[in-house]
Amino acid sequence: MSSTSIEKLQQFFQKTILFDNKPTPELVAILLVYFVQGILGLARLGVSFFLKDELGMSPAEVSVLLGIVAIPWVIKPLFGFISDGLPILGYRRRPYLILSGLFGSLSWVALATIVHTPWAAALAIALSSLCIAVSDVIVDSLVVERARHESLSNVGSLQSVCWGATAVGGLMTAYLSGFLLEKFNPQTIFLITASFPLIVSLVAGLITEEFVQENSNWERIKFQIKNLRQAISQKSIWLPTAFIFLWQATPTADAAFFFFTTNELGFQPEFLGRVRLVTSVASLMGVWLFQRFFKSIPFRLIFFWSTIISTGLGMTMLLLVTHTNRSLGIDDYWFSLGDSLILTVVGQIAYMPVLVLAARLCPPGVEATLFALLMSVVNLSGLISYELGALLTHWFGITETNFNQLWLLVIVTNLSTLLPLPLIHWLPDSSAETEPLSMTLEPSEREQLTVI
Repeated sequence: MSSTSIEKLQQFFQKTILFDNKPTPELVAILLVYFVQGILGLARLGVSFFLKDELGMSPAEVSVLLGIVAIPWVIKPLFGFISDGLPILGYRRRPYLILSGLFGSLSWVALATIVHTPWAAALAIALSSLCIAVSDVIVDSLVVERARHESLSNVGSLQSVCWGATAVGGLMTAYLSGFLLEKFNPQTIFLITASFPLIVSLVAGLITEEFVQENSNWERIKFQIKNLRQAISQKSIWLPTAFIFLWQATPTADAAFFFFTTNELGFQPEFLGRVRLVTSVASLMGVWLFQRFFKSIPFRLIFFWSTIISTGLGMTMLLLVTHTNRSLGIDDYWFSLGDSLILTVVGQIAYMPVLVLAARLCPPGVEATLFALLMSVVNLSGLISYELGALLTHWFGITETNFNQLWLLVIVTNLSTLLPLPLIHWLPDSSAETEPLSMTLEPSEREQLTVI
């Protein structure tokens, strides 16, 4: 192959795959960390079946546990402060990536060998979640710093590439997550999964950072806290954050629906792996569609219509719950595949503006810390969503064998997503292609932000 052909291939890869982001070693490391987050989905079905079958947990209990293990993602800013204030051997990023990879691997080994109770499972899964959250804080800070220098024509591209890396990881293991579960027990899947966090440790050396003097870090943290307090006091920042929180905190029926599909409909792990494969492809489609067609749409408009459409499409689950799809001549398996595909595409298009908006809300000087705080708010809303779902599941008397009121849970959880819409004016009336928020603040607001 000639040098001209290689150059054209590189240009095609950079423009089509990386959305015009330069493929540096550090970017490769960042994308590999996000990729690992996706590939850890290999054990997702194994964890669900392990909790349901081997530990005998009910739908409500599983939903509660899923909320508990999300706690590390709620306190993400704390990890940012720790990495800033407590450098290891003079470095704030590489050592934490190495440790998160090692302890992440250890958590999966523990789950495969010594975990035999729900509380022990919660601790092991929470440790894995903690390690992923720590590594995520590190790479998120790098992404936000890079995104600050994006041109308006290229805005949102880095978030799209990073989210796409996670989706690719999920895509590669989606079908295998179910196929392997029919060949091996969950513990074997956990041991296989334990190898992936080590990738994070191995690529840590590709991260570019300078040696820091330890005595300067606490002063830096004091400045960060001061600037963070000044930033979040701005109405233009906390109002959109409050809307996103309410929008994401509505209850979910995911845990109850998993028990319904396995216990009532008899879906096997291999088929559920196919569903995960379909949703992984759909997630990539959603990222691509947002980047190409929807990033110029104002935030208010895309949030409004994606919520309306998602609510309407979510109601189609009633057809499956009530077995109406069978009366229409649609097989349960095909209906589930089609429903998952459409809902995931729409959901991904709706979620991409959350990532872009969070990055745009971060003024210079507090990008990494404020972004981690905003993502923690989103994760806290997810925790509340699972806990509210667990509460409703318990109230409606839904168990691993009783799904009589599941139709009511589906209706309530879907309609609840419409509740925040009257507050949609809290969002900025702009799109991802407009200037960053910190460049459009009023002069009085801009003066309050001290750049470190």
